[in-house]
Parts: sequence; structure tokens; C-alpha cells
Amino acid sequence: MSDSLPNVGVLLAAYNGVDFLDEQLESILKQKNVNITIFISVDLSSDNSYEWCCNYAEHYAQIRVLPYGERFGGAAPNFFRLIKDVDFSSFDYIALADQDDIWLEEKLITACTYIKKDDLAAYSSNVLAFWPDGREQLINKAQLQRQYDFLFEAAGPGCSYVFSSKQLLEFKEFLIQHADKIKQVALHDWLIYAFYRSKGFRWFIDPEYQLLYRQHDANQVGVNTGWSAIAKRLNLLRNGWYKKQVMLTSELVGYGHLQLGSRWAVLKVIHHSRRRWQDRIALFIFVLFWLY
Repeated sequence: MSDSLPNVGVLLAAYNGVDFLDEQLESILKQKNVNITIFISVDLSSDNSYEWCCNYAEHYAQIRVLPYGERFGGAAPNFFRLIKDVDFSSFDYIALADQDDIWLEEKLITACTYIKKDDLAAYSSNVLAFWPDGREQLINKAQLQRQYDFLFEAAGPGCSYVFSSKQLLEFKEFLIQHADKIKQVALHDWLIYAFYRSKGFRWFIDPEYQLLYRQHDANQVGVNTGWSAIAKRLNLLRNGWYKKQVMLTSELVGYGHLQLGSRWAVLKVIHHSRRRWQDRIALFIFVLFWLY
């Protein structure tokens, strides 16, 4: 390993992932022009994911598997566990990884270069979704950031996130300080983006895709396209999930004064909400017709 290369810690959350982990880890280990250390947290699984990861780690000194046995119940608490439990203070950069994607070989060095060159706190990118039947679709998250977009959505899939370690250490302290409320957070990528933007930290969303985003039946979130995704999002609005997450996120990051539990308050900031104009129109309609 070269001391002149960026040192990157990769935080990988796994759960029942033996069908995908080999391909994902191989793509991470093949990253060009960076020094890699991979930290894996395995949620209590019904397959042998933990044993598989331990066996895999025996062949690669760059891989560390965290103690096993706790049930986290979702990607968000698993990633929060990684951020809290891993000492990444000696790394230059930290990246998040799902268990089932495939990274392009220059994903990390591209992110590190952007962060260093433009003095960024965080980087994310578009992703190319792919399905078992061979379909592919670019997932574009690189629209112009709005004043309050971070209170209504994430920067994109968390698996594309790369951070300068300095600001992520601040997020670690934030997680510890708000441990009880954090348990109610459903999406780690949304909260992290909200924390960074609320602090004024610079975040760049790359219009180029840097990973292949695998779609399958076990995806916790996946791609929000198609009629089934629209139906799912409508249901989340109707049952109050989205509203609760907006309110919780805004309160946690210091924007509770906007009172986004009120539909009128949301209408006031609708122009400054989600990045895509189509999503702003959709949110306007949902709020107008009492679906929010």
C-alpha cells in the first residue's frame, strides 16, 4: 500500500447477502489509486452472511468484520452502528456501501479528487440501476440543490456517498447526542444529507454514475420509478410516514421552526423543496389534496 494514495474507509452494511457480497466486495477491492479498508457490519441474518464475511476476511487484510449478534432491523440502524463503532479518525475519506451493488473501478478516486479539488465535505453520484432481466436505467439525482431539499429527500442512494472524514466525525457526535430520536429515522442517507446541508457543508452530486445499482426483490428501498413505486409512495403519504420523517428530520437538524407538519408551511416552501420540478409539483398536489 502506498502512503501517497488517499486512505479510504468503506462502511458496508450487510443482511442476508451471501448471493451478492462476493461481487460487491470484489468491485470494492479493485478500486484504483486508493488505499482501502472495509468495515462490515452484518445484521442478524437467517443465512450465513456473517460466517461468509469472516471467511472472506481471512484472505484480505483490508477487511474487518464487526462483532455479530445484534438485530438492527434495517439499513439505517446498521449504518448508524458502523459510523458510531468504527474509529475512522485516521482515514482521509469514508464511503458507504450496500452489499449488492457493483462499483466502477474509479468510483472512489473520482469522489476523492472532487472532494480535495473543490474543498467539499461530501460527494454523491448518479447510479445506473440494473435488473436480472438485463434492463438498465440511469437514476438521475444531480438536479440543482434547493434551499430546503434536504428536509424532503436524500441526495440519492447512500451507496454513492463519500465523505471527508472531518465532517463525518461531527455526524458521529450528532448520532451519539440524539441516540433516542435517531431510532425513529427510517433512511440514513436522507438524515446524513440533511445534517450536512443544515451545517452549510459543501456537497456535490455528480451527474456521472459511478456504480451499478442492483435491483431485486430484497431491496429495502430500490428505484422509485414505475407504477408500483408510485403506488408505494402514495401509500407512504396516506399513512403519514413521509410527513413524520420530514418533521423528524427537520427537528433533528435544527429546522423545526419551519413547522413542516403543517400543510400550509409546506406550501410556503414548496418552491425550495425537492430538486426535481416534477417532484415539487407532485408534492404540491399531495399537500393541496390533504394527502400529506
